[in-house]
Amino acid sequence: MIHLAFRASNTDIFKLLQNCPRIRAIQVPSSYRKTLSRASEMFLVMQGVELIEGEVWGHRKDINEYYSIDEIVILRIARLRASGANPNEIADAVSRETRLSPQLVKYLIKQSS
Repeated sequence: MIHLAFRASNTDIFKLLQNCPRIRAIQVPSSYRKTLSRASEMFLVMQGVELIEGEVWGHRKDINEYYSIDEIVILRIARLRASGANPNEIADAVSRETRLSPQLVKYLIKQSS
């Protein structure tokens, strides 16, 4: 999974998937999501890549190029799921606690099923 911090063109999307064929999700800020072409969206769907809206809060690229989701977040999702919370409730709670986007949390929920 990656986060794009720039407005990706069709060429950018194609080259990204060509160079990184194992990508399963791409997160983009909501303002960039609105400008993504239909062709790029359809290409991502055909490649089985999920498009997620959201920001990466508290991450400084000048310090570390990568952001890892802490295991504690995954455990929190598992605990909430075990307590009977539905995916929307889990996404809201974890999003408030971690500042991860609700869509990213829903993706994590789906992947941990």
